[in-house]
Amino acid sequence: MSGQLSVREMQVEDIPLIADYWLNSDADFMTSMGVDLNKLPSREGLTNFLTNQIQAPFEEKMSYALIWCLNGKQIGHNNVNAIEFGQSAKMHLHLWNFENRQKGVGTFLIKKSLPFFFENLQLKELYCEPYALNPAPNKTLEKVGFEFQKKYTTIPGSLNFEQEVNQWKLTIEKFVTCNP
Repeated sequence: MSGQLSVREMQVEDIPLIADYWLNSDADFMTSMGVDLNKLPSREGLTNFLTNQIQAPFEEKMSYALIWCLNGKQIGHNNVNAIEFGQSAKMHLHLWNFENRQKGVGTFLIKKSLPFFFENLQLKELYCEPYALNPAPNKTLEKVGFEFQKKYTTIPGSLNFEQEVNQWKLTIEKFVTCNP
């Protein structure tokens, strides 16, 4: 992939793009990620939630999102939720368009995102639990230094159906060692 990749915190003007991703993406693609289409929020609900999270101090955030850009144009987002400030959070990865997937873009952008999560939320552990049947994020997490913990059945997020997931973990110690 040629072009300049960058990561920044989500801003209010990014919210319509995130809403479009969740509400306008192909149903088969969403299901392949483990999304229960019946659990998708309304545009207004999603907009209100994200606006509140942008404005909340780090210690009070329920979700913290970053925007992934290619040549200054938004191409995806990376967020954490289930945040226990100073302890842990769960990470989610979203490249919005097919043309940016499976080209190493995600690997690069996750590496650029990790400092935001570890530093701003003062995390000791970061988890990611992708759908076990979705190979791309599972391969990517291993490449960036996450360690496989277990495979189990759960409902991994508020928008998901019950599914088998692979749980991956990255500790602050491993992050610092791999990213001096």
